[in-house]
Amino acid sequence: MTNRKTLRVAVLYGGKSSERDVSIASGNQVIQSLDPVRYRVTGYDLRDDLPRLVSEAQSLDVALIILHGRYGEDGTVQGLLELLGIPYQGAGVLGSALAMNKLFSKLIYRQAGLPVARDRLLFRGGGYDTETLVQELGWPMVIKPNQEGSSVGITIAQDREQLEAGLKKAFELDPEVLLEEYLEGREITAGVLGNSELQALPLVEIIPSEKYLFFDYEAKYKEGASREICPADLDPEITRRAQEYGVRAHRALGLRGYSRTDMIVRGEEVFLLETNTIPGMTPTSLLPLAARTAGLDFSALLDRLIELALEDRK
Repeated sequence: MTNRKTLRVAVLYGGKSSERDVSIASGNQVIQSLDPVRYRVTGYDLRDDLPRLVSEAQSLDVALIILHGRYGEDGTVQGLLELLGIPYQGAGVLGSALAMNKLFSKLIYRQAGLPVARDRLLFRGGGYDTETLVQELGWPMVIKPNQEGSSVGITIAQDREQLEAGLKKAFELDPEVLLEEYLEGREITAGVLGNSELQALPLVEIIPSEKYLFFDYEAKYKEGASREICPADLDPEITRRAQEYGVRAHRALGLRGYSRTDMIVRGEEVFLLETNTIPGMTPTSLLPLAARTAGLDFSALLDRLIELALEDRK
């Protein structure tokens, strides 16, 4: 990895996005799980510690970005680290920005021949015709802020009243809102690990409790709100195809290090929803669960991400 006996690792967490609390929990877990024999670890809450990170940049060997959503997963912090000359795990500026933008990532999926739901982009203050939307997408309709993560601001509308309420909520978070047809099926996620050579991790199926219509923010992070099955109990051909789609999405978006692509299995069909460039990073999160199933425990996964960060920038 390096000639130094002990690597100086910066763990970037917190920040100021709507996913700050999740990032703090993940960041603290990462700090506790890094081997103190191999690493000298410093944590930086980027809401408060950005000046300190800049001033200490020359003393750092590598950074682990454990930030979710805006100002962390969207290419902004990646650009800062590029300027500071600090290697980091995961996608670069362009890949991060593309994956964070749901519309742009879907355009790239389509260009790569990957199946996605029908959609329509709306702009704050731009107006819309409900009947046209229903003809194009049908009921129910999924409402998503175009650039938020962890299902923040996502709702499912069954009628005109719910559509108006969902759009109001989404436009409070983002001036662009993506409407999609609702795909009823099994929710799975496909993790990918590597730089030039990619490893498709075992699939995870997510089963929210009956209280939840889909894997929303609360279902993701509230203890006991969902069950995760890994490896997912799917037909071998569907498993193979979903893993292949995860790898193809990773390559199409120009990612590196790792990623996790969420999908819906409907009958024999598999549809892509979105790709996460900084997946949740606690030992019970989905990508670490898939890595553990593949024989890589949480500490070893962090070692591998650091290796990939340094390998990619030699």
